[in-house]
Amino acid sequence: MSSVTVNARPQDRDGRRSPVASVLLHATLIVASVISLFPVVWLVLTSLKPRDGWLSAELELFNQPSLTNYSRVLGETEFPTWLLNSVLAAGLTTLLGVFLAATTGYALSRFSFPGRRGIMWLLLITQMFPVAILIVPLYNLMATLGLLNQIPGLIVAYMTIAVPFCAWMMKSYFDSIPREIDQAGLIDGLTPFGAFWRVVLPLARPSLAVTAFYCFMTAWGEVAYATVFMSQEDKRTLGVGLQQFVGQHWSDWGLLTASAVLIAVPAAAVFLVVQRHLVAGLTSGATKS
Repeated sequence: MSSVTVNARPQDRDGRRSPVASVLLHATLIVASVISLFPVVWLVLTSLKPRDGWLSAELELFNQPSLTNYSRVLGETEFPTWLLNSVLAAGLTTLLGVFLAATTGYALSRFSFPGRRGIMWLLLITQMFPVAILIVPLYNLMATLGLLNQIPGLIVAYMTIAVPFCAWMMKSYFDSIPREIDQAGLIDGLTPFGAFWRVVLPLARPSLAVTAFYCFMTAWGEVAYATVFMSQEDKRTLGVGLQQFVGQHWSDWGLLTASAVLIAVPAAAVFLVVQRHLVAGLTSGATKS
């Protein structure tokens, strides 16, 4: 009787990486982290330089750090107005977008009704058209309804981008939740909407968090619709307002970098909130007391 001997290193048998592989892995992660963080660090340090300090040829990371650029942005420009308009547009787009996507996804997942397949195809087809094609018909529609230079009109335009995709995503998540949970809520005396609101929706919190983040970022960083639909100075959003800092032959990098840092703060805050709910939502609402 012959036996076959397989030579294996100790680190392979117990699942541990070799020292060389561990060093290479950590070195790769460090290099990738440095590359990804460099633009952010450069942005923050440039915003802290004195006025026109970015033109300096000195090799120091920053020389004579100053908050002059931030004071100029907040005090000498219309940045606060642009920020308020963007917060209103992004906040309302997020609230309405999450509600419409959740209710639409739940209806498509749980109910059979005439036109259901057509609605699903319509939501899918709308994702195939680029923004440039939709600007002209949306502009004509907004002009007819008197929604040009109005925050509600911009919100409607943003929801045409966010809601179809998010409704499909929410439908897929609702499909993974057993229908018996809905039936248990109905047996306990809840209405169909009550079962959706009090039983199913808490279980879908991870998907709701992703939907909220997608809706917020769609409105927060959008430029094309805002440029066309919001032409008045006091109605501009951040994406449009920052174009005022860039001329044909010059760019005020001090104002641009300071504005970019201020713009990134709300986006980072929303991401932290979403990240927390993504983890907490995996277990919350899964039991009935």
